[in-house]
Amino acid sequence: MPPKRCRIICIGGPIATPIRRDPGVAVEHFARHPREAPQDRSNRDRQPYEVAPASVEYLVRSARITDIERLVALSAGLLKSSGTVGALVPGDLLRQLVYLSQASIFVAEARRDVVGGAVLALRPSVRAGGYVGTVDLLVVDPDHEVNRVTDALLEELIRSARNKGCSVIEAALPDDPATRTRWEHHGFIESGPHMERPVAVVGTTTSPTR
Repeated sequence: MPPKRCRIICIGGPIATPIRRDPGVAVEHFARHPREAPQDRSNRDRQPYEVAPASVEYLVRSARITDIERLVALSAGLLKSSGTVGALVPGDLLRQLVYLSQASIFVAEARRDVVGGAVLALRPSVRAGGYVGTVDLLVVDPDHEVNRVTDALLEELIRSARNKGCSVIEAALPDDPATRTRWEHHGFIESGPHMERPVAVVGTTTSPTR
């Protein structure tokens, strides 16, 4: 009695879609004989693939009290305590700022994990002709896309400063040239020890609102 022939049925598509294969390399497709051992030709004649990583979505929102501990952890080394008796430690001060109209705290999250944050503090300025928003803190988890998160936080800070009636938003001049260039892309220009960006008509004196 002749041996029965087996039919191999493939179900579904590949697990990952290759986005590039080495140029100039011919690819051969081999048909496996039913009696050929599965391990034969394993990793043989295969060409390297680059697989596109899954895109991560970042959400920027107003900070909550429950976010402060994580924000302090991300800012390790940047936040300093005065050491004065009775003075607030950074975490306690940030918790108070969450409820004050003179400041805005934003966090960026990915898959519900806080991966960055920023603080905008407001002060009145006669010289600026209105309120000045100061970027007091901007920090991003280095394990994530620092450029994307920084851009998202800066855009939200600028929007918040405009809504609060600021005429100028300022920040300390970054030491890193690449970081300085990134801020310039958002309209900041060097002004002494700071970088500044106009965000409203000079002369606006609207009281800050959340």
